[in-house]
Amino acid sequence: METLKHYMAGDRFAEWCNIELLSVAPGQARAKMTLHPHHLNGYGTVQGGAIFTLADYAFAAASNSHGTVAVAINVSISFLKAATTGTLWAEAREISKNFKLGSYTVEVKDDGGDLVALFQGMVYRKKDPIAAVASSRGGKPA
Repeated sequence: METLKHYMAGDRFAEWCNIELLSVAPGQARAKMTLHPHHLNGYGTVQGGAIFTLADYAFAAASNSHGTVAVAINVSISFLKAATTGTLWAEAREISKNFKLGSYTVEVKDDGGDLVALFQGMVYRKKDPIAAVASSRGGKPA
């Protein structure tokens, strides 16, 4: 899993959004995003794109956890509750997986445990090993 953590560390946009990968295991991942003023929209709530980015990051970690590159081919998100402060938590879990496709659900919750968003995603599984992609960076995030 250290190779995957190194691979995920190359996501500079997630880093800018203050997203941190907390845990990853085969078919699952957990991440958090500590909210700052740059996450808010004009109405003063967390911008939908920020919530989507958190969910997408957890989805990417879970779907790439099997050791080969997985790329999104279809995603959707439902926003269920507004968030304004604190930390948002994303938990991704694998629903199904075969040789070429995988399906995942990500729940995004606030500090109180309330569901903020529900994300569904499907990936196409490539043959490229994560280790080769991570090592091609020369030990540095992309």
